[in-house]
Amino acid sequence: MRARMGILLLPVLLAGLAACGNEAPQQDSRQEAPVKVEVKIAQSDLGPILVDQTGRTLYAFTKDENKSSACDADCIAVWPALTAESKVDAKDGADVQLVSQIDESSQAVYGKWPLYYYVGDQVAGDVNGQGVDEEWFAIAADGKLVKKS
Repeated sequence: MRARMGILLLPVLLAGLAACGNEAPQQDSRQEAPVKVEVKIAQSDLGPILVDQTGRTLYAFTKDENKSSACDADCIAVWPALTAESKVDAKDGADVQLVSQIDESSQAVYGKWPLYYYVGDQVAGDVNGQGVDEEWFAIAADGKLVKKS
């Protein structure tokens, strides 16, 4: 009798397990908000310069022309571009008229200069990229390069 009962219950148990296994995994409907990217002017050892919202120094590459990046893949490995998923805001002395983006890459631009970080800068306020190869310079509030070191 017990064996017959087990055989009769087996299809019910298997049907229950099969139903549990057919559920699609729940997807998390929450999306992370894009990070708000800002440029602002901050005091540094070079004087007032352009930095991002965390105080990291932003640099220009003298080989860039017409708001277009000349930095190739090897260059980007050392000089990562400042990019934004949405509009870049100008704060604390940065000129809103000078802020734009390169459409295809979303790279932020200040004046005519696409903006980059330097991997050698470890903390906010570092200016270790200043003058590297006489091609990389911090940027002043007016969009001109800061040439002193």
